[in-house]
Amino acid sequence: MLIRPARRNEWQRVADVFIAARAGMEYLPRRHSDEETRAFIRGTVETGSVWVAEGGGCVAGFAALEQTRDGAWLHHLYVHPREHNAGAGSLLLARVKLELPAGFSLWTFQANLGARRFYERHGCREVRRTDGDNEENLPDILYEWRP
Repeated sequence: MLIRPARRNEWQRVADVFIAARAGMEYLPRRHSDEETRAFIRGTVETGSVWVAEGGGCVAGFAALEQTRDGAWLHHLYVHPREHNAGAGSLLLARVKLELPAGFSLWTFQANLGARRFYERHGCREVRRTDGDNEENLPDILYEWRP
């Protein structure tokens, strides 16, 4: 599996991963159409720092990160459901740690037990929980990774 920067013209492939991954999250209400989601991902890929996991010519997963004055953020890390447990997520998170060596923060839904186990297994620690004051109205957890 190759981890590399996303190319601006492959935003549709990244959007396919995002849509497929979120479709498998039964607890997650659908707030946006596929068209709206694709526009959002296009903007993310074209203007942000996005890394993809590529295997067999397919985008298996992606990570979107950002360094700001207020800190570093892992905004998205999604793996296509057919690629789960093949190492793409771990490889992407390792790349994020290389790109943001001073550490970073991320949010995940409390209901996303798989993501919580994944981040905790990779050294992220829970900082706080919220009651769902987000777009999805779902309780979430703030995690941090520090070297």
